[in-house]
Amino acid sequence: MFRSRAKTEKAPTDQVTADLSKQPRDPQAPKGRPTPKRSEAQTQRRRANSGAPLDRKAAVKRQREARRADLARQREALASGDERYLPVRDKGPVRRFVRDYVDSRFCVAEWFLPLAVIILILSVIQVQNIQSISLLLWMGVIILIVIDSIGLSIRLKKQLRERFPDTPKRGAVAYGLMRTLQMRRLRLPKPQVKRGERP
Repeated sequence: MFRSRAKTEKAPTDQVTADLSKQPRDPQAPKGRPTPKRSEAQTQRRRANSGAPLDRKAAVKRQREARRADLARQREALASGDERYLPVRDKGPVRRFVRDYVDSRFCVAEWFLPLAVIILILSVIQVQNIQSISLLLWMGVIILIVIDSIGLSIRLKKQLRERFPDTPKRGAVAYGLMRTLQMRRLRLPKPQVKRGERP
């Protein structure tokens, strides 16, 4: 109560100076590491906050696992027709309609590969009549495929104009024609409609 004020005020400052004297550091002494640039410091802070691994191997491993998971989802979607995980080339209502339109019809082009194998076997046989028949068959198959493809593309364009007047349809007809060249059971995404069933 009767203590002098000067002594009580000196006590805390004495403690602070004692604490500072325990860890003396020369202000000119180097830190032992370079000061990072602001952009580097911000990048490190963002990485730490986002939970991204700082180790390069861990980042590559994480990317590889994510890619595998995406591919597995895409394979399942191609088998089931799930629109959410389909590849970009197969997404959208226009592409879905084109697939259904092609799958609902019989196309000559889908039998191109089996017929080509048969014609090739016939052309190898060293009999003049059989070789000439195989050549005629080859010409006939090509002509039929061209006629069928032209007819399909005309009908498909008309349907697309009617059903999707304001939607971009670029590449849709070519997508449908490429689908006709695959056998029905080998098509991906799997057909969702039966033959004769109109989409």
